[in-house]
Amino acid sequence: MSTASRLPEFAGRLTSRLPRTVDARVRRLAVASLIGQTLLVVTGGAVRLTASGLGCPTWPRCTDTSLVNTAEMGIHGFIEFGNRLLTFALAAVAVLMLVYLWNLRRERRDLFLLALGLLASIPAQAVIGGITVLTNLNPWVVGLHFLVSMALVVIATLLVNRAYGRTGRFAVATLPALPGVLRPVTAAVALFSALAVMLGVVVTGAGPHAGDADAPRNGLDWDLFSHIHAVPAYLVTAGTLFALVLVFTRRIPGLFRTAAILLLAVTLLQAVIGFTQYYNGIPALLVGAHMLGAALLMGAATNAADVAHSSPTK
Repeated sequence: MSTASRLPEFAGRLTSRLPRTVDARVRRLAVASLIGQTLLVVTGGAVRLTASGLGCPTWPRCTDTSLVNTAEMGIHGFIEFGNRLLTFALAAVAVLMLVYLWNLRRERRDLFLLALGLLASIPAQAVIGGITVLTNLNPWVVGLHFLVSMALVVIATLLVNRAYGRTGRFAVATLPALPGVLRPVTAAVALFSALAVMLGVVVTGAGPHAGDADAPRNGLDWDLFSHIHAVPAYLVTAGTLFALVLVFTRRIPGLFRTAAILLLAVTLLQAVIGFTQYYNGIPALLVGAHMLGAALLMGAATNAADVAHSSPTK
């Protein structure tokens, strides 16, 4: 029998071993995607905050003659190349997720499309990262790179919720009825969270942590945009507190209660970090913590809005 004639038989044996229901393997991969996307934000922050943005001065190679960093490049080359390697790890997770969902690609099209979106975004992120290097860390391109990562955190959060049957058409969790107002409120909180993150990118582009001593800044007034950036953050806090008042006065149990408490905790943590860094000269470590907090905020806001949207109303 020729090799070509054996391919269908081999493919059949392979697909027969893949899940036909959303099992623990699929759920673990969804969680790995969310953790990985959050970790990518952290490592990207480490690249910029340690002035390693041009640790690999070319793209797609690390140097003109090497695909990887060399010993002569020191710690900056190691940090930058490590961030690039994480992208490949995330690509592997996304590919594996699609493989495990192959038998479910029609039945659970929601999961398959979310996983496909994560995979499709990875080469786009790589190209944006390359443009970042080739433009000497242009702050607007750096900001775009960060915002795409935030969008991927949102997608990965939805993937986790769907994989665990918490939300969506195939939800298995029992969600209590919510006051109708909570759907638009949580949607607005998620929108204001995204706006706060986008304005934070503008503030960062005007600040001192450029990723390299010779990298340009966007030329805007850092102090002014810091105050503008705080406005949607205040609205996020107000919306979250309003949701929690309803949760406790109406005695709403379950997933939404947990989601709202988590969102408030992340929001308050971000506020503390933001004010502390503002009044202490923007230390790099706190900036990195604020970047991690931005990813956690987007995940928490997405989760709350997703649970509210999937809950019945009363």
